[in-house]
Amino acid sequence: MHLSVDELRSKVEEFRTRGLNTQQIADELSLSQTTVQWLSASDYEVDEKPLDVKVGWRSIAVKGDRIEAVSYIFCDIIDEMVGEDVDTIVGVSINGIAFAQAISSTLDLEMAVVRSINEDVSGHLSEVYASIDGKRVIIVDDVYSSGTTMQKTASDLKASGADVKMCMVLVNKSWDDDVDGVPLRALIRAATV
Repeated sequence: MHLSVDELRSKVEEFRTRGLNTQQIADELSLSQTTVQWLSASDYEVDEKPLDVKVGWRSIAVKGDRIEAVSYIFCDIIDEMVGEDVDTIVGVSINGIAFAQAISSTLDLEMAVVRSINEDVSGHLSEVYASIDGKRVIIVDDVYSSGTTMQKTASDLKASGADVKMCMVLVNKSWDDDVDGVPLRALIRAATV
């Protein structure tokens, strides 16, 4: 669904009223945190808006079979890039979890979940899922914008004892090919030129 800038501003306000922070709103709208902050500002100028691409992948997200079909492509990239040199697939909450589940099931690997708390604080690795200490991991999320979430996630996992082998996303909205030296692979690149 196409939304105008004013409609996006209304959605951001609606999500703020419901208690979501900038990170969570960015996840919901598949926008960068910078764009959400700009949409939240009361004195925004159209000329000052950040460059961003609105990614809509609801047609995939609404059906488990579609998530699994897309995840087969992720699995093929994992096989090509790291082979069997992986123990755990880490899904970034919320939109990376479904892909992580499908990938880990297909490849018979452990699954872990990391939750982004907010823009300023490191994420939280859920204790309900697999431990990552001493494990070779691949991080999966839906969209890579500025890299903030993925950089924090990779850094946190390394600090917790993981060997981060690769980061994967459905859509990369940047020209980045790595996250602090860790290969970054996307099914689609949608970078502004």
